Amino acid sequence: MRILIEEYQYDVAKVKDILHGIDALENVEGKVSIHYVGYYYNALLKDCVFVLPKVLLKDVDGQELAFGKYKPENIVTPDQNKEMEAKEKDFLYKFAVWIYRAIVVYKNDKRNDTDIVYHTKIAQIGKGMRRLSNTYLDILLQLLQFNKDNRSFFFFIVKNLHSGYNKINWTRTISRETAIVQSGQPVYLKPVNKKRQINFDEELLVIFFSILNYIGDTYGFAKDIKCQFDLIKGPKFQTYLNGYGLTRLLQIKYKYFSDKALELWNLCYAFFDESRQVFVSTEKKEYLLVKSFYIVFEAIIDELIGDNPLPDDMEKKQEDGKVVDHLYTAKSLIESEAAQTYYIGDSKYYKMGHPIGDESIYKQYTYARNVIQWNLDIFNRGEQPKSGVRLRDEVTEGYNIIPNFFVSAKMDEDFSYTNDGIEKTDRKKNRHRKEQFKNRLFDRDTLLLFHYDVNFLFVLSLYARDNTPQKSAWKKEVRKKFRTEIQTWLQDERDGFAFYAMKARPGVDARQYFKTHFQDILGKTYTPYDLEEVYSLALDRKDPEGDNERLLAELCQYFYVEPCSLGENPEPIIEAAMKSYDGIVPAPGKDGVLMVMMENYDGKSQSFMSSGKLAVGIKYTTDSMEIVEKLSSIGYVLFHHRSAIGQHLFAVKGVCKVVSSETIEDERYKNIDTTELYLIVDIDTSAEMDASELDATKKECTKSTRYDAQFARIEELKKGKE
Repeated sequence: MRILIEEYQYDVAKVKDILHGIDALENVEGKVSIHYVGYYYNALLKDCVFVLPKVLLKDVDGQELAFGKYKPENIVTPDQNKEMEAKEKDFLYKFAVWIYRAIVVYKNDKRNDTDIVYHTKIAQIGKGMRRLSNTYLDILLQLLQFNKDNRSFFFFIVKNLHSGYNKINWTRTISRETAIVQSGQPVYLKPVNKKRQINFDEELLVIFFSILNYIGDTYGFAKDIKCQFDLIKGPKFQTYLNGYGLTRLLQIKYKYFSDKALELWNLCYAFFDESRQVFVSTEKKEYLLVKSFYIVFEAIIDELIGDNPLPDDMEKKQEDGKVVDHLYTAKSLIESEAAQTYYIGDSKYYKMGHPIGDESIYKQYTYARNVIQWNLDIFNRGEQPKSGVRLRDEVTEGYNIIPNFFVSAKMDEDFSYTNDGIEKTDRKKNRHRKEQFKNRLFDRDTLLLFHYDVNFLFVLSLYARDNTPQKSAWKKEVRKKFRTEIQTWLQDERDGFAFYAMKARPGVDARQYFKTHFQDILGKTYTPYDLEEVYSLALDRKDPEGDNERLLAELCQYFYVEPCSLGENPEPIIEAAMKSYDGIVPAPGKDGVLMVMMENYDGKSQSFMSSGKLAVGIKYTTDSMEIVEKLSSIGYVLFHHRSAIGQHLFAVKGVCKVVSSETIEDERYKNIDTTELYLIVDIDTSAEMDASELDATKKECTKSTRYDAQFARIEELKKGKE
C-alpha cells in the first residue's frame, strides 16, 4: 500500500512511478501535487495507492508534516518506515476504508454534486495478476461482493445441512421414551430426532456472516444477510479479532474441497490476517477519487448539523451570489423552549491549525446580514415564516442574536473514531465581534462569530456509516452544545455581557418608555420571552460608554431589573422582585397624584375595585381645569379621608381623560353621580401601593426612601452580589 497526501508538494522524481495512471499538477520547480482524495490501483507497481485528506498535515516550524511528525514523502510506503509507530501504521491502513465509505455515501446522495466523483468499479477476486499487497479495503469489498455473487452457493449448503435432520429415529424413540396409548394407538410426546453431526460448512458460513455483520455495524456497509444463523457478536467476536479467528480457521481448513468453499475460507482468513495476500483481477483500471474534497467535507458537516432543505424557503445561494454552507433553526440563546432563531455555519477544510482569513470572516458576517434581511422581507410582505422566527422586535426595535460559527477539522491525537467532541478551537483568536455601535448586543449590525474544531475521524465515520438514528442523535447533541458554549462565551466575566430581565413597574407604560428613551436603550433591550411584558437587557461588562451605572439607575426607577442568565426562566425572578420591591415609583412623565376624597372607602364593597374603572365627578372650577390640563401626568390615584389610616394608593393604567355623562360608553364607570363632567380613570387594583411614602401635604411622591434602596441594589448588581 502506498500513501499520498492531498495537495502536498512532492518531488517529481520520488513519486513519478506512484502517480502512474493518474493526473497530477506539476510546477516548474520539479514539484508535483495531487488534488484528489480517494483510492486508485497502480498497475505499474501492482499496488494500491491511497490519497488521504490534507487534514493529516500540520504546520511545524514552516514545514508541513504528517501527524505533525513525518515528512509525507517518508511515509509513502508505511511498512518500510521504521520510525512510525505501530498505531500510526494501523491507522493509515484502516483510514482508507472510512474515506472510501464517505465518498460512496456522498456519491449515492442525489442532492450532492456527483460530477466531482470519478469512479471505476474496483476489480473483484479472480485469477489474474497478483498484487504485491492487499489492503483492508480490498478485503472488505471482496467479502461484500462474494456475498452478493454466491447466493445459490449459500442456499445449497443450508439445504444440505437440514436435509433429513427432522426425521425421527424410531429405534431410539421406542427404547427411550414412554408411549401414551390413545384409541389403541401409541403416541410418543418426545420423539428422538436423527443425531446431528458437526458440520464445518455451517461453521464457515457462521464466521463469514458474522464478519459481514461486524463490518456492517462498524463501517455502515449493507449487511444483506439472507441466511438465519446464530451469529458471533459482541465480546465473543472480539476474541476472534484478537487471534482466535485465525486459530479456528486453521483448525477447519482441510475440511473443505470445493473451489467456492476454499475461496470463502481464504477471504475470511484474509480478514482476520490483514496482511494475507489475495489473488485479484487487475485487468481493469480501478479508482474511486473525488476532486475538491472540501465539498465532501461541507456535505458531511451539513448532513450532521444543518437543515435540509433550508428553513423558510431560503436558498444556499444568496441574492448577492454568496453560498452559505449550513443554516438551521434551533432554540434561541435567550428565550424559552419554543422560541427559535437561525444558526449560520461555514465549514473550513484546512490543514490542522490553519488560521481563518479575514476574507472568510467578512463573508460570514455578510451571510448573517443576508439572513436578517430575508426574515425582515417575509414580515414586510405581510407573511409569517414557516419556522416562526422573528428577528426584529417591534417594541424595543432590537434584534435577536444570530449565532454565527466556523467548523474546521482536527485529528484526534489518539486516532479515536468515537470521540464525538466538538469544541472551541485552541487558536488564539476563536471568536470575533463586528459592531457599528458599542454596547449594543441586540443590534442588527452587531454580529458574533465563533470558531469550533470537530474530530474529523468521528464525523467521517458517522457520515460513512449512514445510520440515520445515530446522525439524528448527534445532531441534537451538537446543537445543544453549540447553544451552551455560545451562551457561556457571551456571559464571560471579562469581555462578555451582563444579562437582566426587566418588567415595568405598576403605572409604567413600557412601550411609551422605550419610545421616550429610545436612544438610551436601543440595541440593549429585546423582547424574547413568552411573557411579552418581560424584556431582556444586555450590558457590555467592559462598559465602553461609561454609562452602564447611570442606565441601570434610570431603569430601576421604572422597571423591576434583575440578573437573568441566558436561557434562564425570568418569571420566578421577576415575581420575587415584585414581592421584594413594592414601593412607589413614578412612571416617566406621570408622577402626578390625583387625590379623591372618599370617606366611605371600602376596598371590598366598592364596585370599581373589581373592574378598575372609575368615574370621578368634576366641576368647572379653577382646580378642576388645572387637573384637566395635567391629565397626561397623572400616574396615581389616592383615595383619602381625614384619618391617615384611610389613605389607599393605586397606580393609573394608561392616560386619564375627561368626558361628559352622555358620552360614557361603559356603564361600569358610572359609580358616582354628578351633573357635570367625568374624569375617566383606569386603575391597577391588583396591588395596593404603600401610601405612607406619599407626602400628603405636597401631594407628590417622595423619592428618598425608595430610591436609596434602588441605588443600593444597583451597587449589588455591579459587584455581582446577586
